[in-house]
This record gives sequence, C-alpha cells and structure tokens, in this order.
Amino acid sequence: MLVEENTLNEALNKYFGYDQFKGAQEEVIRNVLARKNTFVIMPTGGGKSMCYQLPALMSKGTAIIISPLIALMKNQVDAIRGFNTDDGVAHFLNSSLNKAEITRVKQDITNGNTKLLYVAPESLTKEENIKFLKEVNISFFAIDEAHCISEWGHDFRPEYRRLRSIIEQIGEVPIIALTATATEKVQADIQKNLGMMDAQVFKASFNRPNLYYEIRPKVNVLKEMIKFVKQHTGKSGIIYCLSRKKVEEVAQTLTVNGIKALPYHAGLDAGTRASTQDKFLMEEMDVIVATIAFGMGIDKPDVRFVIHHDIPKSLEGYYQETGRAGRDGREGRCVTFYSYKDIEKLEKFMKGKPVAEQEIGKQLLSETVGYAETSVCRRRVLLNYFGEKYESDNCNSCDNCLHPKPLIEAQDEMSLLLETILAVKEKHQAEHIVNILIGQLDQQVKNYKHNALEVFAEGVEQGERFWTTLIRQSILAGLLTKDIDNYGLLKVSEEGHAFLKNPTSFKIAIDSKFEDADADEDDEAGAGGGGAADEQLFEMLKTLRKNVAKQKNLPPFVVFQDPSLEEMATNYPITIDELKNITGVGNGKATKYGKPFIDLIKKYVDENEIERPDDMVVKSVVNKSGLKVHIIQNIDRRISLDDMAKSKGLKLEDIIGEIESIVASGTRVDIQYYINEVIDEERQEEVFDYFRTAENDTIEAAINEMGENEYTVDEIRLIRIKFMSEVAN
Repeated sequence: MLVEENTLNEALNKYFGYDQFKGAQEEVIRNVLARKNTFVIMPTGGGKSMCYQLPALMSKGTAIIISPLIALMKNQVDAIRGFNTDDGVAHFLNSSLNKAEITRVKQDITNGNTKLLYVAPESLTKEENIKFLKEVNISFFAIDEAHCISEWGHDFRPEYRRLRSIIEQIGEVPIIALTATATEKVQADIQKNLGMMDAQVFKASFNRPNLYYEIRPKVNVLKEMIKFVKQHTGKSGIIYCLSRKKVEEVAQTLTVNGIKALPYHAGLDAGTRASTQDKFLMEEMDVIVATIAFGMGIDKPDVRFVIHHDIPKSLEGYYQETGRAGRDGREGRCVTFYSYKDIEKLEKFMKGKPVAEQEIGKQLLSETVGYAETSVCRRRVLLNYFGEKYESDNCNSCDNCLHPKPLIEAQDEMSLLLETILAVKEKHQAEHIVNILIGQLDQQVKNYKHNALEVFAEGVEQGERFWTTLIRQSILAGLLTKDIDNYGLLKVSEEGHAFLKNPTSFKIAIDSKFEDADADEDDEAGAGGGGAADEQLFEMLKTLRKNVAKQKNLPPFVVFQDPSLEEMATNYPITIDELKNITGVGNGKATKYGKPFIDLIKKYVDENEIERPDDMVVKSVVNKSGLKVHIIQNIDRRISLDDMAKSKGLKLEDIIGEIESIVASGTRVDIQYYINEVIDEERQEEVFDYFRTAENDTIEAAINEMGENEYTVDEIRLIRIKFMSEVAN
C-alpha cells in the first residue's frame, strides 16, 4: 500500500492534529502500511505509539495491539477516543471487563467500527478469543513492550514467548514489534522468537539529553526524598520502590508531610489503581509511589522527576523507568538512592531460581552495579550498554560530569590487565580476572591453576576496587568487550591489541564506594542523632526544662528526656506539629509542655539567623510493629500481661520493655488493672511518690533508694510506666 507524502501528513493532522512527524516515525509508518514486518527500538518519549496508531487508523480492518499493562491500555484507548468522535474506534480486551462489556467490544469489531484493539497476552491465549479473531479482518499485530519476550530483557514474561504460535493460528499478518529498551542481545532474541528476522529495524538514539542522572548514597532516604519533592513543589513525579510494603510506607510518609501522594502496586484492586492513575493524570496528585516490578504504564508527558528508592535489577529497567521523566522534551531529573546492600538483597531473591536464570540475573545486576558506582559520565555508560557510542566525555547533565572526580594515570596497569585476559585465553569473567591480579586464591583460580601464571598477584597493591573500575572503564574506552552471550567473558578488542603494542596514557577516575550506605532506613525519618548539633541551644533547653519542671512540681525527665532535647537542638522545631515528630515527644507532651520550648527555639533561630534545613523537620509515620499494636489492643481489652507474654512465647520483662517504648514515644496506656493484680495499693503509692521527686527515671536509682529487697525490677518498671503515662503523656 503506497501512501503519498501529503496523504500521510494529512492523516497525521486529521487524526492527531500534528503538522510533522517525530524522528523515524514516518519511515516506520510507511513500512507498516506496506505490510512489512517492522521492529522499532525507540526510547520512552520518542513517539512509539504513533508508529502503530496512525497506520491502524489508515488501514482496513482492526489492528491488534498486545500490551502487558492493563493501566496503559485504558490510558491509550482514552487518548485515541479523545481524537475521534466514535468511542468504538478503540477498545481493550482484558480481565477487567465483564461479559456485557466483552460482547459490546466484539460487536464493534464485527461491525468494522474498531481500528485498534488492545489485548493482554493472557487474553490472547484464550480459545474463545482466538476463535473470534480468526473471523475478523486484522490489519496487523503490534507487540508493545516487546522486550518482555526475551529472558535477557528486564521484564521477561513467559506468555510473550507464545505469541508467535498464536498469531500463526489467527492468520498470516504483518507484525510490528516495539520496545523502549533493547540491547543487541535482546533485539536478536525478540526477532528470532517472533520469526521476523526479515523485519526492517528502526533504531532511534537512546540519548535523552533533557534527563539529568544522579546516584546518591542510601542514607536518610525518606528525609532526602521529601526534601527533593518539596524543592519541586507542584511538579509531577514517580517514586519507585522494591516492595509493596515500602511503597505504602513511603506514600504515607509523603502524605503526612503535606505532599499529595498515592501508592500504586499490584496488591491494590483494579478500581483503586485506575482511580490513582486518573488522579495523577488529572493532576489531583503530584507523586505516585509504585513498585518497580509492576510498573506504571502511564502515558504522562510532564513527569518532572523519577526517584528510585531502590536500585532496579537491570539497566534496561532503570532506563525505562527513568525514561518516564520529561517525555515532553523538557526538564526531567532522575535520582537513584543506592547501597550495595540492596544488590545483596536482590541476589538473595534469585536463589532457588534455575541456574541459567540466576546467571542472567547476576550479569544484569553486575551491569547495574557498574553504572551506579562508576565515576565517568553516566550518559556514556548507559548508551554504551545499548550499543551506542557517546562521543563527548562530558554531558554536563549527570552528577559525575558536573562534579568530576580526580583522574589517575593507569597506563601500566592497563597493559597488565590486557595481558592477564590474554593469558587466560579470554575465557573468564571480570571477577576471575580481578582475583588473579590481586592474588585471591579462590577455588576457580586453583582449579585452572591460574596461581601459576606470571601475572598472579601482580596487582595486589592496587586492590580489588581499582581493577574492577579499570575493567569497566576499559570497556567504555573500547579496549575490552564483554561477550554477553557467554556469561560476560572478557575479550581484548582490536583497539586493546593496538594499545598493547603501543601503550599510551590512560587516565581513570576511581569509582565511588557505596558499601557503607544504609540499605534499611525504616526508623530514619524520626531518628535523632547521637549528641546535639547545637550545644548552646541544648544547654538553654535544659535550663528551660528545669524551670518548667519546677513550676509544675515535676522531675525534669518527666517534661522531656535528654535525647529529646538533643534532637530539638539538632532539628530546630518551631511549631507544635514539628515538635510532635521529635523522638519521645508525641502529641500529649507536645501539647502539654511544648509551647515555651518552640518559642525559645524560634527566638534562638531568628537571633542567630540559623537556616533550618528542610530535611531536619520531616514528619515520620509512627512505626508501630505488629507486636506493639497487639499489646495496645490487648491492654484496651484488659488482658493480663502474663497472658500476653505466654501467647507470644515471650518473657514478662520483654512485654514490659515493649510497653516502655510505647510510652516513651508519647502514647498513653492504662495498665492499672494489671498493677492492681500484682502490687498492693500502698506499695504502688510509695514508688509513684518516689518518681515525683526523683532526679532521673533510672531503675538503678530507684532500687538504690527503695531497697532491692523491697521491690522487684519488674514492679518498679510497671509503676514507672504508670507514672510516665499519667504525668508525662
């Protein structure tokens, strides 16, 4: 089917209101209209959807678009209907539809009204759907997110491997496969599996010049994220997390800090997910917190930032997820929090999987580690991974280029590295090469007798991190290649051989170290530091506490304990709401004692012109463990503490310890019913009165004062809980 240029442009304007095509769109569309197999590799924001939407609208019959994301189907169907007067022009067929809706969809297709039918691969495999589609005039099949076909892709789905046989059952029609991310390995896998080795391949540049890439150490993540989002108030963003639990926690923390955020993951029902998606698209919500595995599938052009709370399992995943920022060509910031502990966590998830799958997973992870820890241009590393050469040494749009690390000369070491790889006949991975160079006598080195090589332990002085960095940067420089088909074996390239014959200067930046970053920050948002940052303010707060305690005829520790004052002198809370988030304060204490403290801090901040850092006043979601919730509920039901301990297989002292921490966080509990069971009234009053005048609340001081033969430690702890709950909270 030949289409005149002006006819194609007229159709583009008629259906979508655009005057010109973007990039290779026009060539792709001509190829599809000519009924030829087509393979499109185009980064997110490059306009992939247009490559099948316009030819579908221009062709006779119905185009079948296979997509893995129900959310994306709805989004795209709504968009197509928005350009057309007839809603029947586009439909989706998936598990979210009831029988009546499915009947209507099929009727519109039979009547010839429907030009695009979006189908989930699972729906396509159903016998009744195959039977129905055999009777339909199909213009072509479009396979979106085609990387799902490949085991080397970042989101492999077994049902995608069956698509070719199903398409053949339905009828011999052309195929257009589309993906935003495909290494050469994945590309070959897709074409082979779909039986379209003859397809014309259209590959756009993977460079997204408007995106800024940054990796940060994973320390105080919640505080850092809230600070970042507040610096971009009113802008749309996505935050990715590894687990559903973390998604819920992050979304809740953002919400209590005044950020319009909602969670989005596969554990939520379809109605909730659809509602969340609509709120994000309609700008009722600024931030969506989503699981990496589930993906968003939201076609929103003005996402201004993408934050990864956890590093993705592969660079393809990272590229696609960051690619959801700045699809309109404007600003897009991509910030990832990284700790090597997260990599260890992901490696644990792989255990129990087939060996081949584990090997693939480990290789993909090692590429991700290399990217995260590298000190060279991130854009260059990313594009190199997808087989594209980035000529510039400085992109001016990543953290490494804007803040470059000093370079060191590595000419001699490069020669040694290349000689070592050749000495082992180019049949080993990077880890084995490093072990030889640093003299690490592991089992593999022993098995191959590589400890007998002249190069063994020649690089021991430089250390493991140096050699790992050198390997990564020599691949970027083209002196080495990594044979991904054979589990990442290192090969010396022609340029590498030339270097060995005539060595020249080779400077490298040593990669960053992320081993010390904290991969689990569950209690970070409300955690106080060790010692006050502002000693002068701390002393002023102690004096104020003493005066307030004297006025109220209470011991100073009842008002606020030292750790709470230390945190105030670090975080500078100047409102009651901010004070509530200080460790050991809570709502009761903040309301009861807080005003003179925040007044003092505000005056101190103003007089000393102190800039309060935003990240210091982050509100945290109270982390009530399952046990704490269980205890609070059972206290409300007046269950004996002994019975609570027995039911949980704990000692009484453990239960008392949990109640102490509940009270210390500012929550009031009433355990009088239990105290009455185990301590007579007179003894209760004696201990209670002791705490009224005590200088501190330690058990040791109470025992010394009261006599250890008179009271047990547990009895004093119980009365202290009662005292702190009634008087302090």
